[in-house]
Amino acid sequence: MREFLIIDGYNIINTWTDLFDLNVLSLEEAREKFLDMLSDYQGYSGCRMVVVFDAYKVKEGLGSLGVHDNIKVVFTRENQTADNFIERFVKEYGVGKTIRVATGDYMEQKTILQKGGFRMTPSELKIEIQNSKKEHFNKKHKKKDRNFLENQLTGEQRSIFESIRRRRD
Repeated sequence: MREFLIIDGYNIINTWTDLFDLNVLSLEEAREKFLDMLSDYQGYSGCRMVVVFDAYKVKEGLGSLGVHDNIKVVFTRENQTADNFIERFVKEYGVGKTIRVATGDYMEQKTILQKGGFRMTPSELKIEIQNSKKEHFNKKHKKKDRNFLENQLTGEQRSIFESIRRRRD
């Protein structure tokens, strides 16, 4: 069974100040950078991922659902917070599925736990992304062990073969 990872997008972006300096990056640039990071992570982990961005203050905002690589990206409609969307998602789709929710909002974490989901703090998400990236890099660059007969021989067997080899010369 594949799991879902639901991410409160702006909450994580605002928490990871070391990666997203909003004094330097626009919110749109930070969002794109974040989605690119998550795309790599999604490729390593294989989990279904939904990133929710608040648009509740957008006048006459209808909300939208898009896709960034294999990640579903949700912009909530006017007067709907990411928390509202996430809570409803966990309630509707959580039966028989593993749903983890990444948010730094303590009250939201408690609510998710009550609805049967699993919480993940922003720092836990960052560590998981970094570890999966390192693991993928190590697998990709791991030196393949070569399998030579010589490596399987005992010292005595090597001596016998070496003496046979020298006799031929």
